[in-house]
Amino acid sequence: MIIVGLTDIHGHIRALAELMPKLPEADILLVAGDLTHFGDKADAAEVLEVLRQYNERILAVPGNCDRPEVVQYLKDEGISLHGNCVDVDNVAFLGIGGSLPCPGRTPNEMPEREFDKLLKRCGREVKANMPVILLTHQPPYGTRADLVGTGRHVGSTSIRRFIDDIKPAVCICGHIHEARSEDTAGKTIVLNPGPADRGFYAYVEVDTELRLAEVRSVAG
Repeated sequence: MIIVGLTDIHGHIRALAELMPKLPEADILLVAGDLTHFGDKADAAEVLEVLRQYNERILAVPGNCDRPEVVQYLKDEGISLHGNCVDVDNVAFLGIGGSLPCPGRTPNEMPEREFDKLLKRCGREVKANMPVILLTHQPPYGTRADLVGTGRHVGSTSIRRFIDDIKPAVCICGHIHEARSEDTAGKTIVLNPGPADRGFYAYVEVDTELRLAEVRSVAG
């Protein structure tokens, strides 16, 4: 299975339309939140329309800049991974959206206890001996993916504990724009590809086990 992951689209439809045809064929497309920039259902629908021209098989979590109606829209479309576990071709996809409270007010924030509760709920659905892909907007704590410009880690300790416990093969995240990176948390590869309009994406190959996981650029 080939998986392509995008994050932090922020409603950049034109950049997205230019990016999508350049990506390799994927069996599934993951979106790690912030489809819109404080947008509504109509804004999210515009983004999905572009994505679906490339691939109908999409799973997504909302970001902190996605309003509550966008969160509901993803559920109504049947593509939300927020607090859910979905089995696709014997690969388990888990997800959680939103972010921890930000310095500036954003519409979709949660405290650590809410991250912990939702992750525990979907973690109970994971079947044994199945590769796990974790999709989050907020990065896990203590990796290159959650480093802000001051050098401080701002990721979620709940997501990090969940990774240490469940040991997914890959975690694809976003939120911290300047933290585009490939790193590890224990045995889990953590990919923050950075905002999609900069031409970067996560690329993963997995069958019964992980084959490849890296951040790629359409520029080559």
